[in-house]
Amino acid sequence: MPDTARLLIGDLIRKNATVVPDRVAAWMAGDELRYRELNRAGNQVAWALRELGIGHGDRVVSWADTSLDVLPLFVALAKLGAVFAPLNARLGPEEAGPIVRMARPGLLVTDTAHAEAAVEVCEQAGAPRLGSFSPVAGRAADIDLVLDPQGLPARFEEIEEPVLKETDPHVLFFTSGSTGMPKGVVLSHRANHLRTFQGVFLDEAERSVCMFPLFHMAAFTLAMAAWQTQGEIAFVETATAEEVLGAVEKRRGNRLYCIPAVWNRILEIDPARFDTSHLRHIDTGTSATPIELLHALKQRFPDASLRVYYGSTETGAGTALLDAEIFAKPGSVGRPAPGVELKLSAAGEICISTSYLMDGYFENEAATSEALQGGWYHTGDLGSIDDEGYLSVIGRVKEIIRTGGEAVAPAEVEAILASHPDLAEVAVVGLPDAEWGEVVCAVVVPAAGATPSLASLQAHCDGALAGFKKPRRVECVAAFPRTAATGQVQRVLLVEQLLARPPSEG
Repeated sequence: MPDTARLLIGDLIRKNATVVPDRVAAWMAGDELRYRELNRAGNQVAWALRELGIGHGDRVVSWADTSLDVLPLFVALAKLGAVFAPLNARLGPEEAGPIVRMARPGLLVTDTAHAEAAVEVCEQAGAPRLGSFSPVAGRAADIDLVLDPQGLPARFEEIEEPVLKETDPHVLFFTSGSTGMPKGVVLSHRANHLRTFQGVFLDEAERSVCMFPLFHMAAFTLAMAAWQTQGEIAFVETATAEEVLGAVEKRRGNRLYCIPAVWNRILEIDPARFDTSHLRHIDTGTSATPIELLHALKQRFPDASLRVYYGSTETGAGTALLDAEIFAKPGSVGRPAPGVELKLSAAGEICISTSYLMDGYFENEAATSEALQGGWYHTGDLGSIDDEGYLSVIGRVKEIIRTGGEAVAPAEVEAILASHPDLAEVAVVGLPDAEWGEVVCAVVVPAAGATPSLASLQAHCDGALAGFKKPRRVECVAAFPRTAATGQVQRVLLVEQLLARPPSEG
């Protein structure tokens, strides 16, 4: 295969810098990176990383809040054939340390906000080298590389990695496992290229506004999808309705993907406050999408095409429910996306096969073998397929809670809450919620004479769990339903019992 035909993410930026050098590639809070600038900065960082010894196959963890500073690192690693591994910026050092240790990176790069904690994490993880997106006062002795253009060698020429193949790993995304220890989803250059390619002869470049933070798989998928059209991606610091719609107005955004919780915030805003007339595509998914929300979106944005997606980090977009089908198939998540095959296992589990599946879970053969069987990814979701091929998600085989686009492992939350003095027993489940898809609910058997409150449970999690993992609802029960043979908590039955009664708190 000729080199020019390789599906490499670094080449995507390089080619755009040649064809549309002055077009904006990324924007945030008034700052922008044009393709020429992004490509030059990526080359500059790549040469500095190579000098540090980072190269093909090495992993680099980025632990930072959303910032355009992350993008040159992303480009640099793609060109070097090194693996970009973004870490959730909301995690504390106790949560981040084991993940970094599992990834065994050659470098951990942090922003100023995480610099102090990163030193501790580096020590926990066996002291990988530490980099920074900006100078950090008093920490110069701990930092091996400062990714500041003023302090890097002025080498902007293209950098090549001759052994790099399109099937080599490109990114490592961390996703929650059933035990609470995240698994590393390995995606190749080829998989990410195919996931984000949007065809040819588009009538306009995509101007996408991204509500997801720049450690989330969806943020990079949306960015690469826009870059495939020689368009731009606009990021926001926080996913408030004002920031998202402000970016849509300022950048004349024509695509906006939001989880249901953010769409609900947007619908509360006076339509006259922001100009959204350029929106052509409004998308949603990630968690359960009530039909009432879809009706409200069509009423608010009558000239935009509405789409619902179902997928995961492991699969990309598995199915799509298109605008013309939204109300004909209420509750469905659509038919297989182009290039995707869909089936149900004998137990009713949704299985997906496509050319852009993950390669597997990083150094976790057992989890990979369980998830990937004969070329099919077993999603852990239960589904039904009607006679026209439309999929509906009806339950979950696995216990992972999906809330507001984030995955939460019940076992991890239970382990923290188990030491709460007011609790005799605790089980964590996900309960349906119109805004968040699911909310984390702590179901507790109180200790003798105790009355546990939601506030006390949340405070008990401070410093040990990220905010999205904390319970948002607490329910007290006298005892848990358990299996007769093994005494395991029957979570499905527990959820059914909770839904049959009014909430006590949360």
